[in-house]
Amino acid sequence: MRDDESWRIRRTDADLDRLGETESLLALGNGWIGWRGTLDEGEPVEMPGSYLNGFHERRELTYPEDGYAFPQHSDTVVSAPNAALVKLWVAGEPLDLRTGTLRTHEQVLDLRAGVVERRTEWISPGGHGVRVRSTRLVSLPRHAVAAVRYEVEPLGDDPVPLRVCSDVQANERVPERGDDPRAATVVHDPLTAEARRSDGCSGVLVHRTGRSAQRVAVAVTHETEPPDGFTTSDDCTPDRLRLTVEGRLRPGDRLRITKFAAYECAPVDGTPPDALADLVAAEAADAREHGFDALLADQRAALDALWTTADVELDGDPELQQAVRFAVFHLLQAGRPDGDRTIPAKGLTGNGYDGHVLWDTESYVLPVLTYLAPEVTRSALRWRHAHLPEARERAAELRLPGATFPWRTIAGRECSGYWPAGTAALHVNADIADAVLRYVAATGDEEFVGEAGLELLVETARLWHGFGHWSDDGAFHVTGVTGPDEYAALVDDNLFTNLMVRRNLRGAADAAERHPVRAAELGVEAAEIAGWRAAADAVAVPYDRKRGVHQQAAGFTEQPEWDFAALTDDDYPLLLHFPYLELYRKQVVKQADLVLAMQRCPGEFTAEEKARNFAYYEARTVRDSSLSAGSQAVLAAEVGHLDLAYDLFAEAALHDLADLGDKTTDGLHLAALAGAWTAVVEGFGGLRDDRGDLSFAPRLPARIRRLAFSLRWRGQRLRVTLTRDEARYELPDDPDGTVELRHSGEPVRVTGAAPVTLPMPPVPDPGPEPPSPPGRRPHPRSTP
Repeated sequence: MRDDESWRIRRTDADLDRLGETESLLALGNGWIGWRGTLDEGEPVEMPGSYLNGFHERRELTYPEDGYAFPQHSDTVVSAPNAALVKLWVAGEPLDLRTGTLRTHEQVLDLRAGVVERRTEWISPGGHGVRVRSTRLVSLPRHAVAAVRYEVEPLGDDPVPLRVCSDVQANERVPERGDDPRAATVVHDPLTAEARRSDGCSGVLVHRTGRSAQRVAVAVTHETEPPDGFTTSDDCTPDRLRLTVEGRLRPGDRLRITKFAAYECAPVDGTPPDALADLVAAEAADAREHGFDALLADQRAALDALWTTADVELDGDPELQQAVRFAVFHLLQAGRPDGDRTIPAKGLTGNGYDGHVLWDTESYVLPVLTYLAPEVTRSALRWRHAHLPEARERAAELRLPGATFPWRTIAGRECSGYWPAGTAALHVNADIADAVLRYVAATGDEEFVGEAGLELLVETARLWHGFGHWSDDGAFHVTGVTGPDEYAALVDDNLFTNLMVRRNLRGAADAAERHPVRAAELGVEAAEIAGWRAAADAVAVPYDRKRGVHQQAAGFTEQPEWDFAALTDDDYPLLLHFPYLELYRKQVVKQADLVLAMQRCPGEFTAEEKARNFAYYEARTVRDSSLSAGSQAVLAAEVGHLDLAYDLFAEAALHDLADLGDKTTDGLHLAALAGAWTAVVEGFGGLRDDRGDLSFAPRLPARIRRLAFSLRWRGQRLRVTLTRDEARYELPDDPDGTVELRHSGEPVRVTGAAPVTLPMPPVPDPGPEPPSPPGRRPHPRSTP
C-alpha cells in the first residue's frame, strides 16, 4: 500500500455485493448531519440514511408481562429528507450499476479532504456510454450544510440524450433486518409534510414527526452548468423536491450540477414551519454564495487543523496505518464542538442500536476525543447535563436519590426495554462522572466544573451513596447490578462498577471542595461530602484468595465453567444461540469487564495482580462485543504479551473495515474505532492518566518500527515519538510551554525549548501467552 493510500478508503465494482458496508464506511458527517455513503442515484442501495443528530420518532414498548418502572416508550432514529440524491437517465434508461456494462467504478473516502469522490464509466443496455464524477461533502465548519457536485461526460463519439434529476426525498423506504434482535426497529413513513416551496433552482421541504413532536426542514439550491440546448424544470410534491436538467450531451461537453443543502430541526412547539424554512433557505443560499470550491477548501483546512493533533503514524503495517486513520477520522466527524450534542453508538453512519446513545460514548469515545478534540467532549458532557431533569425523574421513579441516566436513549429518557442489561447497568452513571473527571484533568477546565461538571458529579454521587449499603464488617457494597459484561446480569459488587463508584464519589467530593459556592447552591454539605469519602474508602473489592485473582463480581470465580470444547464457530455470538439463563450463571465473559476496570483504574491494582487477572479472564472472554478487543489489547501490552496485544489491536482497527461482526451495514461501531486508537496510544504508547497524572510506559510490538502520536494536555500539544531504542517527548507549538509527566515511573519535565529523549523501558517478561477460549484468539498478524 502506497503511503498516500493510508489516507484513502476505496470501494470498487468488486465491492458491489457489500453495498451496506460501503454505505457505512463512506459515511460523512459533522456531528449534526450524517449522510451514508450511498450511490448518488440512490439505487442500488442497502440502507438509505440521511440523519440529523437527535432527530427521531417515538414508539410504544409492549411487554408480555409489564412491571413497575418498565419504560413504556422507546425512541428510534429516522431519516431526514435525503438531499444527496442525483439521478441520471441515459437515453431513457436509468443509470444502475446492476444493468448494462460497468467499465470502471470507484468510490473513495479521502480522510484528509473530508469528501467522498466517485468515478464511474457505464454503458447502458442500449449502448450509450457515460463517465460520471461526483464529489460529496458534509461541512465540518458549517453545521447545517452538505453539498454534492455531479458531472457527466459522454464516452463515445455520438451525442447522448441525458436527463439528470437532483432530488430531495422524504420517507425513503428503509429495509428491516429481522434476522438479528440487535437490529434497529424501522418506522415506516415517519414524516408528515407541513410546508413546501420551489422556485426554479431552489426549494424547501418541511416535515414533522408524529409522536416525538419534532420538525425538520431541508433546503436546496443549485448551480447548473449545462451545455447549450439543455433545459431545466422543477417539481415539488409533499415528499419530494426535484430539479430536472435534460438535453443532448455532445462529445467533448460536460454537464455539471452542484447542489447545496441545509438542514435544521426543532421541537414542533418551537420554531414555526415558515420560520424554519426561511432559516434553512438562507443557510443553503449562503453556502452557494460561498461556493463549492470554498467549501472544499474550508473542509480541508478544518481537517488539517484536527489532524495536527489527531494523526497517528505507524511504521511497519500499512493496512493498520490506514485503519487507525480511518478510525480517527470517523471519531472526529462524529461530534461537534459548538453545541450541546452528543455522539450515538453508531454516530450518524446508520440506524444500528436504533440510533441510541449508550455508555460507549463516555467510556470509549470521549476518552479519545478528550485528548484529540476536547471541545467535542465538553459539548457531549453538556448534553448529558441538559438531560439531568429526565435523569432525576428516572431516579425518583426507581425510588433512588440523585440522578439515574438511561442505558439507551436519544432524547434523555430510558429506551431499553430489557432491564437486566439496561436499567440494572447503573455503571453508566459512574461512566459519565469518569468522563467529566478525565476531561477536567486533561484540560484544567474548572469553568466547566462550575457550569455543568459539578452537578453531574454530585447527582451521580448521591445515587451511589443512596443505592449502596454497608455490611456489618464495614464494607460498602453495590448489589443487584449489571456490569459491562452483559453475560453476567444482576450481580453483587461488580468490580468495574465498584471501582468507578469509588472514583465518582471521590471526584464529587474533591470538586465540591474546590467549588464551595456552587456546591452550596446544589445543597451539598460537609456531612454529605464526608459520607461520600467514607463510602469510597470502604467500597468492596471482590478477591479470590484461593485462585489469586480479583473476581469480576462477588462469587464469579466459583461459578460453573463454560464448556468451550462443545462449541463450534457457528455458536458465536453466544447470545444468539444460548439462553441468558445459561449465560448468566457460568464463567463466560462477553466483553472486557474486569480487564476494563484495570484499564480505567490502573492504580487500584499491582503489576502482579494485573498479570494474573488478565490471564484468568483472557481464557473466559469470547469477545461477542465490538467493545472488547481494544481494552484487552491495552492490558495485554501492559503485562507484556505484545503479540497478543497487536492481534487484538488489529481486530479492533479492522472491525468495520473487514466487517468482522457482520453488522457494519447498520453503521460503524464507534467504540471499536475508539478502541483502535486506545490500543495504540494506551497499549503501545503506555499512556495513563489515572488520578490526573499523565504517564507513559511505552513498548513496541515486533511489527511496529516507529510510532508517533500527539495529544492535548492542559492546553499544550504533546507529541510522542517511539522507536525501538528511545522515546521522544516534545511540545512543537509553544516554545514557552511546559508539561509534567512520568516516563516509566520517573518524573519528566517537557518544555517547548527542546525535546526530551529517553531510553525505552524494558518490557516485562510475562511468560507464556495465556490461552483464549478455543477458536476465539484473534487472527494472528503479529509476525509479518
